[in-house]
Amino acid sequence: MPTPAAWFSPAALQAALRILQSHQRAFGRPLLGGLRADASPEQQAEALFSSAAPVLAHDGADPGADPGPRLIYANRAALVLWKRRWAEMVGLPSQLTAEPHERGRRHQALRSARAATALEGYSGVRIDSQGRRFQIRGARLWTLWDAAGQPCGQAARFSDWHWL
Repeated sequence: MPTPAAWFSPAALQAALRILQSHQRAFGRPLLGGLRADASPEQQAEALFSSAAPVLAHDGADPGADPGPRLIYANRAALVLWKRRWAEMVGLPSQLTAEPHERGRRHQALRSARAATALEGYSGVRIDSQGRRFQIRGARLWTLWDAAGQPCGQAARFSDWHWL
């Protein structure tokens, strides 16, 4: 039997479900339109991974610590945009998705989103694995919640971006 894709590992399935459920909790609407309410965890994970809009999530480490939160999830659109494979992206300190001089603004937005549990309309400059810069606009940031109702990370989704 072939090895399942990395985004179908137990940890990735759990992260995908947490992203979807936490988005619903934060914004009162589903992250993905058209996903049936009775979809299996695998169907939900496949829909999130295949979504055209980049979706990323990091763990609950303090954004002010070094190295801060590490990515726990990136869908196909995010992997393509950042030009990284799953194994290169997941586990990466999330601050490395932005240039050093942009990390302060990013850090402040994450703190604001954590305090409010959700934030819409975030814009910022990011950098791919080859050093190419791009602007994201209108991003949603939200808190991830574990099964016990405790915050355990943050996720982001955006569809508006362009190369600089």
